[in-house]
Parts: sequence; C-alpha cells; structure tokens
Amino acid sequence: MAPGFRLEQFTLRHPQLVLLVRAAIDGEADEVLIFRGFSSSLMHPTAADPDVPVLPENAEITAIDIMVGPYNPTAPQYLHRELPWAEMLPLLEAAGV
Repeated sequence: MAPGFRLEQFTLRHPQLVLLVRAAIDGEADEVLIFRGFSSSLMHPTAADPDVPVLPENAEITAIDIMVGPYNPTAPQYLHRELPWAEMLPLLEAAGV
C-alpha cells in the first residue's frame, strides 16, 4: 500500500488529526497537508482528481507532524513534530492501515 494512501486512511480513522508531511518527490521537496482522507500540496499544484496521488509511491517521506485539526497555520497545535517514517509506521499499524 502506498505511503500517501496509508496516511490518508489514517486521517479517515482519526478525523480530529491533521498530518503535515515533508517529502522529496523525484528529488524535489514538497509539503503535503493530509486531513480527513484528502491530500493537498502546500508547495505545488494539486490535481483536481482526488484519485491522483499527491504523494506517489516513490516519495521519500522525511518527516511528519501530527496536529490537532482543523489546521490553523498561524497557531498550529502539535501533538508530534518531525516524526520519521519509521516512527509513523507503528501508528499506522495500530490504526489498521
């Protein structure tokens, strides 16, 4: 299962959370916000079709922030900051995704 899809599924199971994902896609940095099963790039255009993955299979996830939703960019409420992918995996597995 693709990492981006797993993260989207995680936010469907935890709708009170927002994920801010920092990743490299084909060597180019991106920040992706994931909330209630939807992903949106904060640095690049996001496809109008929700079936087009914002985080492709080859994305290298460098860090994930878990925040309380809804996201307020001027006053984010962090629960976890700078989680590496390896530390996110047990949370995904506990959520069944």
